[in-house]
Parts: sequence; C-alpha cells; structure tokens
Amino acid sequence: METFFQLRKHNTTVGTEIAAGVTTFFTMAYILFVNPQILSSTGMDPQAVFFATCIGAGVITLLMGLVVNFPIALAPGMGLNAYFAVVAANRPGAMMTWETALGAVFISGIVFIILTVTRIRQLLVTAVPDSLKFAITVGIGLFITIIGFKDGGLMTMQFVGDKATQFAPGQFMDNALWLPDLASLHDKGTLLTLIGLLVIGILMALRVPAGILIGIVVTTLIGIPLGITDLSGLSHWSMPNFSHLAVGKLDLKGVFDVGLVTALFTFTFVELFDTFGTLVGTATKAGLLEGEDGQKKIGRAMLVDAIGVSFGALLGTSTITAFVESGSGIAAGGRTGLTAITTGVLFIVSLILSPLALVIPAQATAPALIIVGVLMMSAVKHIDWDNFGIALPAFLTIISMPLTYSISNGIAVGFTSFVIINFFLWLRRSKEYTKIHWLMIIIVILAVWRYGWML
Repeated sequence: METFFQLRKHNTTVGTEIAAGVTTFFTMAYILFVNPQILSSTGMDPQAVFFATCIGAGVITLLMGLVVNFPIALAPGMGLNAYFAVVAANRPGAMMTWETALGAVFISGIVFIILTVTRIRQLLVTAVPDSLKFAITVGIGLFITIIGFKDGGLMTMQFVGDKATQFAPGQFMDNALWLPDLASLHDKGTLLTLIGLLVIGILMALRVPAGILIGIVVTTLIGIPLGITDLSGLSHWSMPNFSHLAVGKLDLKGVFDVGLVTALFTFTFVELFDTFGTLVGTATKAGLLEGEDGQKKIGRAMLVDAIGVSFGALLGTSTITAFVESGSGIAAGGRTGLTAITTGVLFIVSLILSPLALVIPAQATAPALIIVGVLMMSAVKHIDWDNFGIALPAFLTIISMPLTYSISNGIAVGFTSFVIINFFLWLRRSKEYTKIHWLMIIIVILAVWRYGWML
C-alpha cells in the first residue's frame, strides 16, 4: 500500500487517508438523496436513480484513486442534473424523454474522451477568460437555487392581469402575467424548508463537518411531527427493489431526432469548465500539480472524468463529475488515491440505504440545493468587475441562467456579448481589450446559428 499510493512521499498515513475519505463521503453524500429527488421528476424510478448514483459515484471514484492516485471523488453533478430534469421533464411538450437525455449525456462523454485524448479539452479551457468561467459557476449556482426554492415550496407563481380575460386551451392570456412570489408560512412544507435552510446554514457557519448531510437528516426528523416525512416505507425494510433499473435504456437515436446541438451544448460545455475548475482547484490546494508528474496526473484525471460521464449514462444517471466537496477531505489531510478509494467504497455500500433515501422529503433536500448555490456564488469575487468588457458579459451569463431557466442560454448570451464588445475594444485599441481566442469565435458562431436558425 505504501509503494502503490506513495504515502510517505505525500507525507500522509493510512489512517489519515481513510479519515479523509470518510469526511469527503459525508460532505457529498447528500447527492444520494438529492439526485433521485431531482431526476424522478422526469419519470425515472427513484430507486433506479439511487442505484445508478451509488454505483456510478463508487466505481468512478475508485477509478480516480487507483488510476490517478488523486484524493478526488466524483458523482452526478448538481446543476447538470437539474438541467437534465428540465429538458426531460415528465410533462407534455418536454424537449426530450429521459431515455434520450441519457443518450445525450453518453454522447457528451464520448466527446469528452476524444477531446481529452487529443488535448483539445485543455485548449478549450484556455480559450475562455477566467472571469467568464467564474460567471458560469455563479450562474449555475443561481439556477440551482431557483430549483431549491421551487422544490421546497418557497416560491409560488402569482397571477397578475385582467380577471375578465379567460384562458383558451393552449393559448396565453392578453394583459396577463405570472410573477414569482414567496409562499405562505402557513404551509407546513414551506415552513419545513425554511427550518431546514436555517439548520444547514447554522451548521455550515459553525463549520460542522458534513453539515449539509446532517441538516438533511435533522430536517427529515422535524418533518415527522409536521406530517411531511412519510415513514411508511420503513415498516417493511428490505433490500432495494431495482427491478426498474435504467441500465442500458439510453436512447442514442432520439438525440439526433431531437437535435444534437441543443442537448450537447450544455451537457458538454458546462461540464467542461465545471470539472476543470474542480480538478485544478482541489489538486492545487493539495499541492499535487507541481512538476511534470502533476501535469500528467491532471490529464489522466480528466480522462477518468470523461469515462465517468458515459458510464453514468449507461447506468441511468445524469453527468458524473468531480465534486468540489472533495476539498473537505483534502482539508482533513487526504493526499492520495486511498482517500478516493475510501469514499468510493462507502458510495457502493450505500446501496442498502435505498429505503432510507426514499423517506427524505423534497423539503429536506431543497435547502441543500440553496446552500450549494451559496457555495457556488463565492466565485463572483474572482470576476474583474472594473473592466466593463468583462463585467457585462459575466453579468449577462449569470443573470440569464435563472431568468431564462436555462444554463445554455446564459453561456450563449455571455460568450456572444464578450466577443462583440471586445471586438470593438480591439478596433479602438482600448486598454480594457481582452484577447479573443479563435475558438471563442467558433463557439459564438455555433451559438448564433443555434438560436438564430435552429429555433
């Protein structure tokens, strides 16, 4: 074990690595409860999603530890699972079925593998200014927060308009408008969500390890006397029923029928920057990127991440990605792949917790979404707000995601405005001009084509 993981070289021990792996697991274990809750809105079986989440996160995290020797864990990512639920929502007029959405995720994984092997993936990352990368992170955080407000019942849609005007089937009303509003505290579900938000917020402020997971458990317990938490499933505790597994049910042909660009633009592009930032940020914090060996490891880490995307889709879950919560294990002393292996094993063992996971109400997981939004919002401080050629595109990227309920819309608006504004700054030879990479121009052309001609 010493030889394989090079524990002495990284100034760590087996005990420290295992403790760090447990810390990482408890910090990100909320995904076991949140992911089935989000993806079940597409019509997917919650237990099938739970299985895919456990096995996908477990196997790929084990692979990260064994192949790369990095203390980084992976699981279905927040933000992209929300987007998955939006495009494949179980309602008339949805963009695609969940089977087709899984197909899109699988193809995006293949694209990632190709981009990583050819090193184009690294080129794509350098093409986008850092401020826009941070803006994407912040925008996704706000998008996730909107999902949390909606799922937790904190937000309702208030009708404003001419009461004399009647709805016609399939038509919008003239002089009518639906505006978001806060829900009533008289609703027990809304009250439980607020309690959960405060509980998790206090735990996070006190820097309690696994604060999000503990908050979900506490909120669930509080929901029992309120009549929100349903314990009926615990009365006949048994091994999970995985008879409706979504393994291999992805629809590749449907992706092309719906429109490949629409699906892949977000699944591929957003995951690209999210994973790069997480891998580089956490590995740098652990001091693992120093020298040529560190650069080789980050390349292998990207390849494992790419394989995880397609593997997760085959199992039946949205995009698997590196989790920023891995930083908690690194902070606890994790420096090698033994940390990741410990986390991966715990994810697989979690399969027996399926009945418990289904007890967790939406009002207990919704606060976790809002808290994750808070964590992602911290990236806003890294944006250069003094340069308007950067500030406006960054702002448009951030604000467009929640207001249009679309991550891809935010990216398209932000990137397009960046290229146009900085083109004129270049013409004026302005000092605020930010160099436009040729790849950004191609991306903007594709975005204009997608929104101008495909719709």
